[in-house]
Amino acid sequence: MTDKIFRQHLQGDSALLQQVLHAGQMVAGTDVTVLITGESGTGKERLAQAIHQASKRTHKPFIALNCAAIPENLVEAELFGYRKGAFTGALRDHPGYIERAHEGVLFLDEVGELPLATQAKLLRFLEMRTVTRLSDVQQRPVDVRIIAATNQNLSARMQQGYFRQDLFYRLHVVPLELPPLRERHGDVQVLLTHFRQFFAKHYDLPPPRYSKSCQQQLESWEWPGNVRELRNFCERMQILFSNREVQPQDLPDTMQSKISASPADFILPASGINFQALEASLLEQALANAAGNRSQAARLLGLSRDTFLYRLQKYFKA
Repeated sequence: MTDKIFRQHLQGDSALLQQVLHAGQMVAGTDVTVLITGESGTGKERLAQAIHQASKRTHKPFIALNCAAIPENLVEAELFGYRKGAFTGALRDHPGYIERAHEGVLFLDEVGELPLATQAKLLRFLEMRTVTRLSDVQQRPVDVRIIAATNQNLSARMQQGYFRQDLFYRLHVVPLELPPLRERHGDVQVLLTHFRQFFAKHYDLPPPRYSKSCQQQLESWEWPGNVRELRNFCERMQILFSNREVQPQDLPDTMQSKISASPADFILPASGINFQALEASLLEQALANAAGNRSQAARLLGLSRDTFLYRLQKYFKA
């Protein structure tokens, strides 16, 4: 049942995604604080919703707050609430997001954007589990699970002085990192099928068909906007190419203009080469150029992360 919930929220069969979903299922049955990281569009809120629905709090509120979408001078009031008359326009008592999530889950999206002053108060709440509304003295106990998410490097923001170290460790109890779509080998095809069916039903129109060459081009696209970009693409194709076959020339200009690295400039010497030595050298150079980041090194060689790791282990088993 838990596995079904997670598959409903995040579609894909790649090993990288399945590792994250398995970890999510393990933490769902607890109240542990979770920090979800990953690029924009990878599905961080959907993972948080899956954890909530698979937990014992499933019938309680799931309250989401985008920390980057609220003006800095209003974040504290929205998060902790306020009393009537606390400021101009405060015409009544107002519970904040934390109180509204009582017995459920508070999802703090883009938590790295919280002002430092608010970070200090959030840390106090995590330690005391009570909130005090603006211009109030009453401390109100709140039972809420915190799931936070960010597409930023919080460690770097700590070093720059923009994020509190103590708050980071309070949130970083169980970290879950969603991989970018370009590293999820085979999942583009899975998602294309899923969104074709979804939008055909949503708009009550026959779905488009994708030619083989078109599918190959879509699988080789980097998808910088990740699953969100693919979803928007499929919705556009559903409207513009319903019951028609989509060819490579029908794709957006950005996809058609992709320039792939070509080995045409390499000339095989008449004496031949030691291919294994060359491959091992390329792996080492890619790792060096990527400062040890294996995902980035794989992209430099045009490989999936899984393929890169397999080849790396082949030559450097230690």
